Amino acid sequence: MNKHLNELIELSKNDQAIDSYTPQLEAADKKVAKIQKKIDTAQGEFDDLTSGIAQNEEKVKSFNEQLTLLHEQLSLNVQKAKEITTEKEMKALSLEEDIAKEKMTFANEEIERLEGINVTKGELLEEVSETVKTLTTQFDEVVKEVSVVKEEIEKSKGLLFKKREEFTRNIEQKVLAFYEKIRIWAGNSAVVPVKKQACYGCYMKLNDKTYSEVIKAEEICNCPYCGRILYIEPVSAETA
Repeated sequence: MNKHLNELIELSKNDQAIDSYTPQLEAADKKVAKIQKKIDTAQGEFDDLTSGIAQNEEKVKSFNEQLTLLHEQLSLNVQKAKEITTEKEMKALSLEEDIAKEKMTFANEEIERLEGINVTKGELLEEVSETVKTLTTQFDEVVKEVSVVKEEIEKSKGLLFKKREEFTRNIEQKVLAFYEKIRIWAGNSAVVPVKKQACYGCYMKLNDKTYSEVIKAEEICNCPYCGRILYIEPVSAETA
């Protein structure tokens, strides 16, 4: 087999091994992101409940201030009633009192309603708070677990990168540049085997002439359809 072809096959397999860790790293990050999303959702619910309770408390405060003013108004009306001299003034005062009492009734009902809502929200707030605490604990555990996994992966990748450096030092630069150019678009399938007379990169069947050249492996052969570097695996070569 051509020396350079053999070097590229080994380099390609090493690059494939490096790239094989990418899904594992992505899975680890997704595991952390998944629980982080749950925490964000729970925290958002917690914030909404807290905000809702605060708004209702402000409304209750406003209604209480209104009740205070209405009580003062009714007290003043008692004094005014003593000074009334005509029936028209009495009717006007009576209407004013009725309106004030209606406002007081509405204010008291709203206070009761809002306080009831806040009781319910308060109970939900406690539940959500516990959920956030539980998820935060789980998050810390997952982060530790993932950190260990990623550390092991990085160690393994480090060894493979070291091996890659050794490969690239020994490969002729023109050949290496040719490989890297293909790898830009083909990724870790820049060098692929030929099986059943088909390129295992694009799965197109090779003509007899190209197939024969690949079997001989005297030169680096490219797939005429996709441009990937082709080779025959030992078992396939014996079969051929």
